[in-house]
Amino acid sequence: MTKDGILMELRAGVGGEEAALFAQDLLRMYQKYCQKKGFNFKILDKNESELGGIKSATIEITGENVFEIFKNEAGVHRVQRIPVTEKSGRIHTSTASVAILPLLELEEIKINPQDIEVEFFRASGHGGQNVNKVETAVRIKHKPTGIVVSCQSERFQHRNREIAIKMLKAKLYELEESKKIGNITELRRKQIGTQERSEKIRTYNFQQKRVTDHRIKKSWQRLDEILDGDLDIIVKEFLKTNS
Repeated sequence: MTKDGILMELRAGVGGEEAALFAQDLLRMYQKYCQKKGFNFKILDKNESELGGIKSATIEITGENVFEIFKNEAGVHRVQRIPVTEKSGRIHTSTASVAILPLLELEEIKINPQDIEVEFFRASGHGGQNVNKVETAVRIKHKPTGIVVSCQSERFQHRNREIAIKMLKAKLYELEESKKIGNITELRRKQIGTQERSEKIRTYNFQQKRVTDHRIKKSWQRLDEILDGDLDIIVKEFLKTNS
């Protein structure tokens, strides 16, 4: 039922504008990594902050073995650095969360047209400005569950609708899988918790140029390279640990 792909959800957590800027850094890191690996990386939806960070983003990644590679990225990522908005030079701690959903061959999941509300709007650019004169972006609400998805990656309304339906089906699949273990929010809660600083899986310390993964208790003094897409350093450690 699954194919080689994932939907990744990035969200700014604790830390306001700095959290949004850090989420943008993570987005760039994953995009650079996918370029190096030859994976297809497509931003389906992105909600930007005033300073060019991202409040939230949904990305489709396809390629060989991508779920196995990215599943360990799910969780709360913590950054420790002096924000560009900080005038007194103090180090701040902020977070962003990553959730990973399997990209599915979703013909088996049926959606009743009466169960959805479809809204069209203008795609937004930096800071939320409308960049299109035509309402090509799509937002879909699934009334029985309250799930809302949106897509503005394509130039044509019908393509954005098709992608949004795929995103909705992936979330409905996740919901059904979560119900099997007795709690409809368990899967996402396990991945991202409440986005509090104490629930981190990984810390990016800019002053010490260090990245630490707290699950395998390992650090790398190569922060710049990792943020520039050299994620294989970490991925290979997890593959080694799980083998």
